[in-house]
Amino acid sequence: MTSESRHPVIRVIDCHVARPTAEGSDTYEYLVLLRAPDRVDEGRWRIVTGKIEGSEAAWQAARRELAEETQLPLARLLVVPYVSRYYEWQHDRLNDIPVLLAVVEPGADPILDDEHVDFRWATRDEALDLLVWPAQREGLRAADLLLTDHHQPGHALEIAIEGDGASTTGD
Repeated sequence: MTSESRHPVIRVIDCHVARPTAEGSDTYEYLVLLRAPDRVDEGRWRIVTGKIEGSEAAWQAARRELAEETQLPLARLLVVPYVSRYYEWQHDRLNDIPVLLAVVEPGADPILDDEHVDFRWATRDEALDLLVWPAQREGLRAADLLLTDHHQPGHALEIAIEGDGASTTGD
């Protein structure tokens, strides 16, 4: 690979999942998922992640992965102003990972697929203690700030989820 052909790729997504602790609440809890045996990161707590398929946009992959991994109905989808990044030495490839935030209704619980064996709704600090990947912890901090800091431009980062098309609601 020549230096001219090296560039970051976007091939996977991270999607944090939040639910209000009560109707109309400004406090949230976050979903963490325990990976199943014989899976990458087996026995570790993670968030919804996945590969972007075909011509999907990153936000579309996040919606699909949320449905596949949790079957949770989506109330809101936001772009988190943070991009996770890691170097994949086996392919000499730098991966940029869009981070999204799915908000679900209070009281909603996931129905897990075969990638996970358990789940937990956790406070931000509890989730930070459970997640092993530093970039997922940083993404969670940014997602929590987006939801709880009223100075954040959350409306401009929200993706309209009605129908098949999407646009930012701040347009």
